[in-house]
Amino acid sequence: MTTKKSYTAAEKAKIALEAAKGQSTINEITQRFGVHSTQILRWKKQLLEKLPELFSDTQKRKDTEHQKLVEQLYQQIGQLSVERDFLKKKSELFN
Repeated sequence: MTTKKSYTAAEKAKIALEAAKGQSTINEITQRFGVHSTQILRWKKQLLEKLPELFSDTQKRKDTEHQKLVEQLYQQIGQLSVERDFLKKKSELFN
């Protein structure tokens, strides 16, 4: 029984980019990386479909919203830590 090889996102991107450049044939890329041609074409298609998103304002907004959410969560973690420490000190008075 053969095991299915997994590829990292970086490996997939490298292979898809190689296919998108068009400097090598799909068969050459298949031989070089050991990936089936159908899979290479699928990754190439995904690359070409998602490439415009990298330069869109939508992506920038998503990144900004994500950063704001992360900041809010860190603030909440800090507040909860302070409250926990306060309650811990107060509970020691009753022991």
